[in-house]
Amino acid sequence: MSTFAHFSEQPDAGRLLDAALREGPAHAYLFHGPAGVGKREAARAFGRALLDTTREFHPDLYELDALGEMIRIDAIRELRRDLHLRPFEADRRVYLVHRAHLMNEDAADALLKDLEEPPSYAVIVLVADDLGPLPQTILSRCQLVPFHRLSERAMRELVDARAPQLDDQARGALARVSGGRLDRLERLLDPDSVQRRDVLIEQARAVYRSSSFDASAAAEALAANAQAVAASARELEEGRVKDLELPARDAEQRVRRAARGAEREELLAELEELAAWYRDLVAVAVGADDAAIHLDKLPELRADATRERLVGAERAAEAVRETWRTLEEFQLAPQLALEALFLRVQREFA
Repeated sequence: MSTFAHFSEQPDAGRLLDAALREGPAHAYLFHGPAGVGKREAARAFGRALLDTTREFHPDLYELDALGEMIRIDAIRELRRDLHLRPFEADRRVYLVHRAHLMNEDAADALLKDLEEPPSYAVIVLVADDLGPLPQTILSRCQLVPFHRLSERAMRELVDARAPQLDDQARGALARVSGGRLDRLERLLDPDSVQRRDVLIEQARAVYRSSSFDASAAAEALAANAQAVAASARELEEGRVKDLELPARDAEQRVRRAARGAEREELLAELEELAAWYRDLVAVAVGADDAAIHLDKLPELRADATRERLVGAERAAEAVRETWRTLEEFQLAPQLALEALFLRVQREFA
């Protein structure tokens, strides 16, 4: 039986990884596709299969993840030092680099040297949500393993298992709103995330419903959401560094980076949700209710989706997507970027 048969939603990836186990692995792989579709789980399963172990932790399995908003060269240097150690128990060593798209330029250049001439016993697996930030020199030295969004049917099965207490209509709405991403489903099932989502949708609607709409206040509400996530990430990282015996300065840097990274991820997620709301206004306005993502908010969408707002909603969705791309690429002040966005959206609806 296929080792990766349980990744039935990712048949291309499953075939490639099964072939690697049968015929022997390449020296480097790049798992790529949207966030929250199982790449991390698949990478860990692949690593354990290569080491012929079922243990969660293994001395020949090395994992590196972004700390905060990027992977810095110091983390890659540490990996490179480990890379030249012989295997401890297995015949090979496996290195997993999660969120590899967050490597800065120096880190990517440092890793390239070992992708070109890796030790014979090493297998390096990069996991990335986006190929765009990675240099072509790295892409050309890895076997690409594609991942895709999960089907609505698969998401419905997960929702049924995770939230059986909900009625059939609510579970169907969750499966649609999650958009084929496991991370979004987790957010929709978390009470704090649900509350933050309600705040966001309230501001999304206020732009065109309230004559006293305040772009600054709306930006502040979304920024506060992100800051709440950052505070949780800070608290979690503070608990982790207590056991690492790091110098105080290094420990504080780790905590700050974790908080900044969490805040940034939440801001990007909020912008995705905001763009989806305005996109749904367009769908409902033209009678395509079944195409809406926010099935759980159809009454609100039907009340809001007038023909007069159709063009404004189209332009608003594009404005949000532009802001997402800008925030994703550059380090901007969130409050100012969000306020500028809401002012533009307000003008589009006007």
